[in-house]
Amino acid sequence: MAETHEQLPRVGVEALDGILGIPFRVLDDGFVRLIDYMGTDASIVQAARISYGRGTKQVHEDRGLIRYLMRHRHTTPFEMCEIKLHVRVPMDCWRQWIRHRTASVNEYSTRYSEVINAAQRTPPDGWRRQSADCKQGSGEPIDIETGTILSDEEESLQSQARHVYAKRIQHGVAREQARKDMPLSTYTEAYWKVDLHNLLHFLSLRMDRSAQIDIRSYANIIGNEIVARWCPIAWEAFLDYRLEGRRLSRLELDLLREIHRGQPDQAISLARQYGWLEAGTTGLKRHREREEFEATLADLGLAAPWMNAFAIQEPAEKQPEPRD
Repeated sequence: MAETHEQLPRVGVEALDGILGIPFRVLDDGFVRLIDYMGTDASIVQAARISYGRGTKQVHEDRGLIRYLMRHRHTTPFEMCEIKLHVRVPMDCWRQWIRHRTASVNEYSTRYSEVINAAQRTPPDGWRRQSADCKQGSGEPIDIETGTILSDEEESLQSQARHVYAKRIQHGVAREQARKDMPLSTYTEAYWKVDLHNLLHFLSLRMDRSAQIDIRSYANIIGNEIVARWCPIAWEAFLDYRLEGRRLSRLELDLLREIHRGQPDQAISLARQYGWLEAGTTGLKRHREREEFEATLADLGLAAPWMNAFAIQEPAEKQPEPRD
C-alpha cells in the first residue's frame, strides 16, 4: 500500500505579510524592516501540546495556554517561532545590540564595502547629562544653548572623519585600515535572525525605561509594530507578565507581608537584617535592591515604612560650570 503524507500549508499572518520589507524609521537615519518569519501563536500552542501530550487537553483556549507558558516560564514552545530583521543602526547602539548572543547575525562589512555614508546626529535638544545615580545611564537634558554648540561640533567632527576616510580610499589605502578612525555614530546594517523566546528577552531589557533611549527606540518599533502583529497573544502575555509585570523576591514578599499586616516596625527590622538600611552621611546609603522595592511599592500606591523613619536624601546633581 502506498504511503500517504499530510500536506501542510505554510502558516502565515496577514497583518505581518502586509509589512514585509517596509522600513520603520528609527532615529534620524535608521530603520527596522521585516524580511521573513516562521510560526505564529498557533505554532507555540502546537509545540506545547505535542510536548505535553494529553495533559494539555484540559486547556481549552490557546490564549490560556500561551499565558500559562509565559507565566510559568516554559520557554521552549516560544522558540518554535523565528523572525529575520534587516536593521540600520549607529555603531555605538549596535554594540549594545550585539551583546545579545542568541541570534544569527550577518553585518555589513566595511572590509569589503566602503563605510555607509551616514552618521547619527544629535539635535541641540537631544544632549543628556550623565545620570547622578546610574553609572551607565543619562539624566536631565542639557540646555539648548550648550546643545547647539555640541551639535555644531559633532557635525564638524563627523564631516572631518568622512573627509579623511574618503581621502584614504582615494590614495588606495585598504578599506579595512581606512575605516579605523570613523566615529561610533556611523551607521551599520545587519540581518538579525532570532527566535521569539530570545527576542522577548531582548525586548524585556531594551524596552525597559532604564535602557538607553537610542536602542529603546529600536526595541519599541520591533515590539509594538512587528511582534504585536506577529504573535498578538504571546505579545499580550509578555506585556502582562514580564515587561509591565513584577516578580518579587523572598525578601520582598516577607517585607510586603509585614506592611500588609500593619507592622511597619517589623518591616523596618527585617530591612535592617537584609542590610538595606545602612546609615550614610546624609541619610541612608544607596542600596539598589531597596530602591527597586520602593519603586514596586510606589506602583502599588504604598510607601516603604522607613521613608518616614529616616531622612533619605538624593545626591545633588552637579551643576554645569558657567561658560565665558
